[in-house]
Amino acid sequence: MRKWTLLGMLYLCLMSAAVAQEVHMVKLPPPDMHGGKPLMQALQARHSTREFSVKALPQQELSNLLWAAAGVNRPQSGQRTAPSARDWREIDVYVAMADGVYLYEPVGHALRRVVAGDLRARTGVQDFVATAALNLIYVANLDRMSGADAEQRDFYSATDSGFIAQNVYLYCASAGLGTVVRGSVDREALAAALGLKPQQKIILAQSVGYPK
Repeated sequence: MRKWTLLGMLYLCLMSAAVAQEVHMVKLPPPDMHGGKPLMQALQARHSTREFSVKALPQQELSNLLWAAAGVNRPQSGQRTAPSARDWREIDVYVAMADGVYLYEPVGHALRRVVAGDLRARTGVQDFVATAALNLIYVANLDRMSGADAEQRDFYSATDSGFIAQNVYLYCASAGLGTVVRGSVDREALAAALGLKPQQKIILAQSVGYPK
């Protein structure tokens, strides 16, 4: 009887952990591939915005944005909307919103919460970062960059982050959203807040929201 009681308790603990993990996952709706401005009009409209409304993005808009940023556009290979040097796919996209910071998982098109609470103000030094709907944080996992030396890791992680940031700029121009990419970040403090490991390096941040 005692053996089965212990097994039952273990089962309940495992089930509770699984439920807790599930709560922290947000499955995004499929991206809407229709609508928006044509490419040439989006390029004409592309600009940086530094004044944002506090209005949150609807989940469909968030889905479209993240897929445009770094979603899987070739399911057979898992390759993304943004190019990646040597197909390292070393850039992870973190999303800081009012209720927490999430890691975007391109395969599965979902968000996994990594930190609870509002950390938007920690993603930059400008006042507007604290109230923009969300701030994207581009983090390079250097362990994925096999065969690269330190100079190559710095160069290619910066380049690959730039590709993603430009995808976000074009999507925002097409969808009527505002955005600005930012290099002024207290990287050490933000890395600590996100619980990043030594091989994870913050490259850039990018605010997104409705223009004020």
